[in-house]
Amino acid sequence: MRLNADQLNQSLARGMAGAYLVSGEEPLLVGEAADAIRAAARAAGYAERSVFFIDKSFDWDELRQATQSLSLFAERRLFELRLPTGKPDKGAAALIDLASRPPPDTLCLVIADKLDKKSSETAWVRAFEQHGHWLPVKPVETAALPQWLRARASALKVEMDPEAAKLIVDRVEGNLLAAKQELEKLALLADGRRIGTELVLRSVGDSARYDVFQLGAAAAAGDTQRALRILLGLKSEGIEPPLILWALIRELRGLWQAQERGRLRSHSRSGWHQAATPSPQALARLGRLPLARLLRQAHHTDRVAKGQAGGDAWTAVTGLVADLAGALQAGADSGRVAT
Repeated sequence: MRLNADQLNQSLARGMAGAYLVSGEEPLLVGEAADAIRAAARAAGYAERSVFFIDKSFDWDELRQATQSLSLFAERRLFELRLPTGKPDKGAAALIDLASRPPPDTLCLVIADKLDKKSSETAWVRAFEQHGHWLPVKPVETAALPQWLRARASALKVEMDPEAAKLIVDRVEGNLLAAKQELEKLALLADGRRIGTELVLRSVGDSARYDVFQLGAAAAAGDTQRALRILLGLKSEGIEPPLILWALIRELRGLWQAQERGRLRSHSRSGWHQAATPSPQALARLGRLPLARLLRQAHHTDRVAKGQAGGDAWTAVTGLVADLAGALQAGADSGRVAT
């Protein structure tokens, strides 16, 4: 039977099959599926586990002898085969035997990378699908990552704002393992409270010598030298442009909110909870700042950082920082800074 990730736990709860094939290109999801199968196997009494790493020099006779020999402790046994290429070559017949005629008290788990169309139609894969279970793990699409993160947060008994999830996605650039680690850290920091963008940004700032909050505040206050120095420090510490841009937009929203305070009292404030509270130095510059143009520039910089517009992300971010601080003006199309 072919399963998807959502069906695996229910299937395991109904009972163990004799053979499982887990394949896919996303290490985190493949690893979690394999972990679930191992845990269910232990609970079912498969206490003895043997792991085989399959490469071109692997001796398939060794596997046959191991599966056909009696357990030293008369226990149920789990045989785990790591097959990175998904191509067992001369070992295909052995896999077919394990899937279709598993030895008594034996469970076989094969873990492979993504299987292409041709590999998916081979006899050994069909044997696992027909006699056992095949779980082809699909990657999470970029557009679905924020919802994936929020679902993971719910599983950790913590709620997450949609904007906070999007910020994490921008930061980890599709790396699910990094997203999982970031979420687990944030859940601890949240201590039962809702995870918002403030906590996400503070989490990154706490682990860096330079702070994205300090960058936005310095640029908004017109302290060009300090703002560019902080930006250089953030870059050297590996902080990515999308996170820096988030902090800058937060400052711009705060300035715009202060400028439009009267209008915002009588209209919807949706989205403005992401705004910063401007410093007195920033408020003193409010009348001289071209906020509408800076927000358009920030939008363009965001497109450059995401590869949706031409230009260099760091050059575009530097231009926005300098322009907000009052030193330079960035070009509207190229993302390059012009004096």
